[in-house]
Amino acid sequence: QVQLVESGGDLVQAGGSLRLSCTLSGAAAGGFCMAWFRQVPGPGKEREGVASISSSGRSTYYSDSVKGRFIISRANTKNALYLQMSGLKPDETAMYYCAAVPWATVPTCDLRYDYKIWGQGTQVTVSS
Repeated sequence: QVQLVESGGDLVQAGGSLRLSCTLSGAAAGGFCMAWFRQVPGPGKEREGVASISSSGRSTYYSDSVKGRFIISRANTKNALYLQMSGLKPDETAMYYCAAVPWATVPTCDLRYDYKIWGQGTQVTVSS
């Protein structure tokens, strides 16, 4: 059974930086597209795709809101996924989730596709 465990969430000041990590277990990470999503608690709040990366790491996809500030990367030898975040804003306070989907089941690793495996999340709080 594939499992994902996130870490690195913290309280940070606006404009600051943070690096999230995710470890995949139960399979080789190289078989999966991987991604980061975030969700703000509350009624009507949907989970938002932040960034995703192909199984090889050669292709990356970002939401418009984080382009130029966040960098997604992976280390398949460590079964790990990372998200380097900079220029953080208070409205980016959210639970950040790591997600994965077997690359062979989707056309690309774009955020629009259905990521089926989810971690428990790590909380990022950005203070103003």
